[in-house]
Amino acid sequence: MTGPRHPPGEGSSCPGDVCVTCSDTAVPVTVTELLPGGLALADTGAGIEEISVALVRAGVGDVVMVHAKEAIAVLGRPPSAGAPS
Repeated sequence: MTGPRHPPGEGSSCPGDVCVTCSDTAVPVTVTELLPGGLALADTGAGIEEISVALVRAGVGDVVMVHAKEAIAVLGRPPSAGAPS
C-alpha cells in the first residue's frame, strides 16, 4: 500500500503525498451560497464543493477554514474591491 487507506466507499488510497481527509489539515474556502440544513456551497479554488457550516456563523463571501467538509472557523470576509479602507 502506498498511502493511508480511506474508510470503505471513499476510495482505496490517498491521491498524493498529503490527504486532507486523513490529516489534521484545514483549508480556507469562500462561501458562495448558503443552503438549507446548515450546508453551503464553497469555492475551493479548484471548484465548488458542498460543505457544512452548522458549527459556525458564516455568510456568503466569508472565508472559512474547512476540515473534512466541515467549516470549523470563520476567518472573515475579504475586503471588496472598491470598498473604502
